Amino acid sequence: MSTKTLYQNPAMTDISLSTQEKLAETQSKQKKLFIGVPKESSFQESRVPLTPESILLLTNNGHRVVVESEAGLEAHFSDHEYSEAGAEITSDIDKVFQADTIVKIAPPTLEELDRMKSHQTIFSPLHLPTLNMEYFEKLINKKITAFAYEYIKDEQGNFPMVRAVSEIAGSASILIAAEYLSNTRQGQGVLLGGVAGVPPTKIVILGAGIVGQFATRTALGLGAEVRVFDNNVYKLMRLRNNVNVMVYTSVLNPETLQKELREADVVIGAIHSESGRTPCVVSEEMVANMKSGSVIIDVSIDQGGCFATSKVTTHTNPIFKKYNVTHYCVPNIAARVAKTASLAVSHVLTPILLRSQKFGGLQNFLMQNLGTRNGVYVYKGCLTNQHIGHRFNLKYTDIDLLMTASS
Repeated sequence: MSTKTLYQNPAMTDISLSTQEKLAETQSKQKKLFIGVPKESSFQESRVPLTPESILLLTNNGHRVVVESEAGLEAHFSDHEYSEAGAEITSDIDKVFQADTIVKIAPPTLEELDRMKSHQTIFSPLHLPTLNMEYFEKLINKKITAFAYEYIKDEQGNFPMVRAVSEIAGSASILIAAEYLSNTRQGQGVLLGGVAGVPPTKIVILGAGIVGQFATRTALGLGAEVRVFDNNVYKLMRLRNNVNVMVYTSVLNPETLQKELREADVVIGAIHSESGRTPCVVSEEMVANMKSGSVIIDVSIDQGGCFATSKVTTHTNPIFKKYNVTHYCVPNIAARVAKTASLAVSHVLTPILLRSQKFGGLQNFLMQNLGTRNGVYVYKGCLTNQHIGHRFNLKYTDIDLLMTASS
């Protein structure tokens, strides 16, 4: 049959037209997003949640994106790059907060919450130790739906945003520790890995998750002696396999841990909680018995920290000393490498935004996607996180019940 005959076949023409109509009908049901990206103003934050590359994907799929001028400057993404990707650039912060969906790399400030309107959606980290009752009351009163990056799961039950940031934080934590062991930072004056004839430094890592794994890999690569503690034996086995070294591992036995902490030059806190505060596994007494001039890097500080002596610090004033032990407790360690971190976060967030469109809107998406639903801690003004409810004495409702009621 010739090409001409094929195209003149009435039956084939009907099929072609029918397919196009169905495609158009499907596309019309897909809800377009209006996304706002404000410039970060807290914690000396230099990252940005969406890169120009991601915004190009979003705008090509029909979404509208407004970016505050210079939002990506410190991560080395210019306004021109965002504009070329299809974003609207504005210096008017109020225009950004008119968007239906706000995406941030740090929790919104109280001032930013005041700018938000009713029934908006916000994606950001939670950083529980930095928040107070007023923060949650504002979200509830404005009937906002809020997602915490650290609680969002993928189809395999993993935490993709946590993993992306944790890989960076794990590697960076060892480099930070090496810096604060040096004389220039009033440290012990020791080289992390030692040299021939001089023993290496001893590093204790609490938690065998992604932060612990990448911290272990970096520390071993620099020649340090490593001890890893975790109550999950499977995670300890996985860490050994992944780093391909028979590194010392142990469950979190208080006596064994206390002994190792006394001899440690560096202790990395790398315990992640799936829903609430990180458990505090190192008491103040344990810290008091640590070596003078030793260094604590509490990567878990964004979820409360796993040392009794930890308190939130910033990139401007990153450390404090207690019992002559240097504490580094910055909740956004990844901001030290803003471009790498921005790319990592953006690559996780963008598919979530794109997929919500295919389900015909955020509510339908949450009905179908349990992993993303797990990231919701306030849904249309209803608190859904049990830990936050207990901590601030606020009423909370299970998200699954709200989804059932909405269906």
